[in-house]
Amino acid sequence: MLMMRADGIEIGRFKVRKLMNEMKLISKQPGSHAYKKATVERPDIPNVLDREFTVSAPNEVWCGDITYAWAQGRWHYLLAVIDLFARRVVGWAFSSKPDADLVIKALDMAYEQRGRPQNVLFHSDSKNVIASVSGWPDPHSDGPIRDDLAS
Repeated sequence: MLMMRADGIEIGRFKVRKLMNEMKLISKQPGSHAYKKATVERPDIPNVLDREFTVSAPNEVWCGDITYAWAQGRWHYLLAVIDLFARRVVGWAFSSKPDADLVIKALDMAYEQRGRPQNVLFHSDSKNVIASVSGWPDPHSDGPIRDDLAS
């Protein structure tokens, strides 16, 4: 509609609705999105953070989560890693699949951006994210990340 208005054509949503009805056109919206339900509980990943979101120094606790957006006819996924002390994004990744590679890319970015810190607690309420962190290959050390799952 904005392009038509820029060309000097008077148009609004009611006129568009009328014209679409006359031409027997319908608007099709994307369906709702749903992640696959986890079938396996993870009792091996405790909730260490226990909603204590105030930390005393950088690189003690990172939190992460996945969100999604419909674009170009399909779902795209964004994972952001936030340092709870700095309250800012320290790593992120964007992908067409919500898989372990998405998590690993975001953690690798955070790890390099923050100077390869050790013994960072990574917290998420997503079992899929935590399962990916548990298998994070880190060639630099014996595990800079401890994982934590919200209950």
